[in-house]
Amino acid sequence: MTNQTQKYTFHVHGMHCNACVLLTESQVGNLSHITNVKSSLKHHSIEVEGFFEDKSQEQIAQELTAVVASHGYTVSVEQEKKEKNWSDFKIAIPIAVGFSILFILLQKAGLINLVNTGNVTYGTAFIIGIIASLSTCMAVVGGLVLSMSATFAKEGDKIRPQLMFHGGRIISFFILGGVIGAIGSAFTLNTSSTVILGLAVGIVMLILGINLLDVFLWAKRIQPSMPKFISRRAHSISALNHTLTPLFVGIATFFLPCGFTQSMQLYTLTTGSFITGGLTMLAFAIGTFPVLALVSFSSFSIQKSSQAGVFFKSAGLVVIMFALFNIINSLVIIGLIPPIFNF
Repeated sequence: MTNQTQKYTFHVHGMHCNACVLLTESQVGNLSHITNVKSSLKHHSIEVEGFFEDKSQEQIAQELTAVVASHGYTVSVEQEKKEKNWSDFKIAIPIAVGFSILFILLQKAGLINLVNTGNVTYGTAFIIGIIASLSTCMAVVGGLVLSMSATFAKEGDKIRPQLMFHGGRIISFFILGGVIGAIGSAFTLNTSSTVILGLAVGIVMLILGINLLDVFLWAKRIQPSMPKFISRRAHSISALNHTLTPLFVGIATFFLPCGFTQSMQLYTLTTGSFITGGLTMLAFAIGTFPVLALVSFSSFSIQKSSQAGVFFKSAGLVVIMFALFNIINSLVIIGLIPPIFNF
């Protein structure tokens, strides 16, 4: 037995985005004998330092897997052989095309274009919220919900924390989204600035969509995320055992590294309005609510489904559609291309 710390690097199967980095570091870092941990999305790996006594690397990997398995990850001494499953597109493409046609028909009928906020309608924000809640980028929020639920369930309190979490999350998204919109009005963004931000939103969404396809690994490396020190502090709130902790955790999800949330936050800056920005983020938060509520009371995970590949590829194609629509509209506004869509 040794009293010195040992350092090992393992491969992590199941990592998809920066939220996975935060979640794996958080879960493994909670182990008492771990002194330092660092995950890498680029290499799909985790470096751990701690007191492992005489355990083999395989035993340590099994121990770490037991901690993160419920979130869809596996720690291994061997590198994952990634299968791109191009055959999933045979089903995903027709689904995405059908959804796009349905979306256009509803848009023309005025059923989802409730209020025209520019390139992103409230209906679009709602749909993106649904996709975000089912995507792997929402794993960190699901992890927060599950860990918080377990903490309060031990005390026999199951319902109140859930209501506080979801209520705090929805209300905070409206208020904080409104604040971002108000900040945009303070800067009095001109047409050029609005177009640039619109293009930025489209590019971020395009990267997110490509990542969901899970066939181009390079896209994961360029996906933007919330600064790590902010997201870590937001995530650490769930460790507090206080009556108001669920409320604070719900508010903190606004600052977690979810690319979909950040793309919507970036868009609200262009609205220049507290109400419009707030309602956009509210529509997005309501879109995420059904799945997060399901996660709160079950072990639901789309990642564990046999059709997960088809779903993510379908969702990725839909997000890419929204991204291209946003980019094209921005280019039309500045006159670089003629109008293509009339809906």
